[in-house]
Amino acid sequence: MNHLLFDFLESHANLYEGKDAIDPELYDTYKVKRGLRDKNGNGVVAGLTTISTIEAFDMKDGEKIPCDGRLYYRGYDVRELVSGAVREKRFGFEEAAYLLLFGCLPDQRELKQFCDVLGSMRTLPTNFVRDVIMKAPSKDIMNSLMKSILTLASYDDRVNDLSEANVLRQCLMLISEVPMMAVYGYHAYNHYEREESMYIHRPSPELSTAENILMMLRPDKKYTVLEAKVLDVALMLHMEHGGGNNSTFTTHVVTSSGSDTYSVMAAALASLKGPKHGGANIKVMEMMSDLKHNVKDTKDEDEIRVYLEKLVDKQAFDRKGLIYGMGHAVYSLSDPRAVVFKSFVESLAKEKDRMDDYQLYSTIERLAPEVIADKRKIYKGVSANVDFYSGFVYSMLDIPVELYTPIFAMARVVGWSAHRMEELVNADKIIRPAYKSVAGRKPYQPMTKRQERELGGGNYHKIEEK
Repeated sequence: MNHLLFDFLESHANLYEGKDAIDPELYDTYKVKRGLRDKNGNGVVAGLTTISTIEAFDMKDGEKIPCDGRLYYRGYDVRELVSGAVREKRFGFEEAAYLLLFGCLPDQRELKQFCDVLGSMRTLPTNFVRDVIMKAPSKDIMNSLMKSILTLASYDDRVNDLSEANVLRQCLMLISEVPMMAVYGYHAYNHYEREESMYIHRPSPELSTAENILMMLRPDKKYTVLEAKVLDVALMLHMEHGGGNNSTFTTHVVTSSGSDTYSVMAAALASLKGPKHGGANIKVMEMMSDLKHNVKDTKDEDEIRVYLEKLVDKQAFDRKGLIYGMGHAVYSLSDPRAVVFKSFVESLAKEKDRMDDYQLYSTIERLAPEVIADKRKIYKGVSANVDFYSGFVYSMLDIPVELYTPIFAMARVVGWSAHRMEELVNADKIIRPAYKSVAGRKPYQPMTKRQERELGGGNYHKIEEK
């Protein structure tokens, strides 16, 4: 960094903290929901959808009563979709993808045709891996994915065609290719930055999405049936979660502007990668590593409780006051995805000889809500969310941490696709929210009358009530 730039940044960066800071009380004064949600978790209703439904409360005598969370894909309980696939001994990701995209459960013929179509599209343009993915590899695979997806637009001579058939083609292509681009992006980083061996395994059209991910990732291409089934369940649980989550709302916003599919998906990826959204499972893993470093006996519940109390009191880990993997913006008593996932986590932990870790996770899941309730004023229930267990599962599947959030993206691209189609079909109106200005009025001063000031500091913006 040159000295001129360094001095400018040092003197000007703190202007934002002083000049842009807004008195938190003004949000209540003007009835503005910070993050578009109130303290009870109720969100601003920005649209209508038929794609998925989230339920965290029951209505009784006109009063909202917290209940165990429920998640529906096109009206079907996600728990039944998962249990049906497991019971019938087949992979469920492709079936759930068909349901989300087309609104109905496929029969055997429709499902086979859909799987064949996805299999036929698991291919990238000639030399794309060499010319795009292997150029300037990054540890941040989400950034690599965005670069790859935006570059794919250059290969599409119908990139701006917003007809339903063409957008569906683009979405199916990305559902098929995102796993390839993410895994290849990791291998490129692992080779060029870590100086490890390079593996570029071509996907098989006969395998499921979950099987292909594991096959492409591993040097020997091998995986167990249980490993593939658990990853398949993870993909099913992550593929859709209502229109109100950050990345899906981004999908609606960018689609509403008339933008192309590649730009929409890149924007959704940018939204998903943040640690408050798709990157949350990485924070869980980092927290657990810190816990093991600071707790001498991970079977001692009292010692674990003390550590959790330090987390909430901002005295441990990243000092943010959070127990990562606990709580959700919508759910109260339980996150149905975490409940479904937990049974499969236990089976995998037994196969991988990781039951001690599983018991530690279970203990934290039980103790954390008690600690949070003791330390914080909570407006609704606190329970484990799906991110609490997903990182643990990925570690047992020997998936590198750099791919944790991209795995989420491989699944969620289905939900984004369904919401993009829904926005194109129904809205035809740009989404343009409003912000209330709380800036005061100031008289303009000519250059010669402006006084030299010390940079930094400042006060909250307040409006004088008249």
